[in-house]
Amino acid sequence: MRSSKAKAPWTVVTSSVPTRELAGVLVPDTPLVAEAIAMARARSEPYLFNHVMRSWLFASIVAEQKGEPYDTEVLAVSALLHDIALSDPSPGPLRFEVEGANTARDFARERGVDARRSQLIWDSIALNSTPSICLHKETEAALCTMGVALDWGGWGYDDIPAERIARIVAKFPRRDMKQNFMKAVCGLCERAPEKTYDNFARDFGTRFVPGYKAPSMVDVLMESPFDE
Repeated sequence: MRSSKAKAPWTVVTSSVPTRELAGVLVPDTPLVAEAIAMARARSEPYLFNHVMRSWLFASIVAEQKGEPYDTEVLAVSALLHDIALSDPSPGPLRFEVEGANTARDFARERGVDARRSQLIWDSIALNSTPSICLHKETEAALCTMGVALDWGGWGYDDIPAERIARIVAKFPRRDMKQNFMKAVCGLCERAPEKTYDNFARDFGTRFVPGYKAPSMVDVLMESPFDE
């Protein structure tokens, strides 16, 4: 599923990054990562916080299996903050992935992360629910999507040893993830259907929200102001 393009030099991980073990997974232990965890915890419902933690850990295992060099802090911040705008009580005008990406990029910049790494965090979050694109971007973005997709829909589930999955889920229980996530996304469709026409939220609105109707891109084309 991945492209074969050369990896950029900034994805290389240096041995100077301190690490710790979390649910059997070796992860970076830096102030940036600690603050991202704290932010995710403070701004997410319990089920959603556990989801982003599991997504991060699953992504780290996938990276471990692949053996490719990558920036562990970029992956951590991207996975930890990828749903930071999903339950925002004061959402902005953009689809929630982009609002979250903007928030995460600002978070990184304010803590001295350079423009290139901050933008990679933005890309990883804004595109995480569009795997047909994100899986073919930089290593960190693809890994973020893989970790999220594994926890969200079970993609790649059989590639991870069952005991490792069980340990992570025991540390960060799912807390009715399926039902709670569905309710959150349906809430987006009810409040602002115009922000769901070009993303996966439309599927939830169509199936579960009475009267839901997202804008159609067919109508945009056919109603464009050109004579022909």
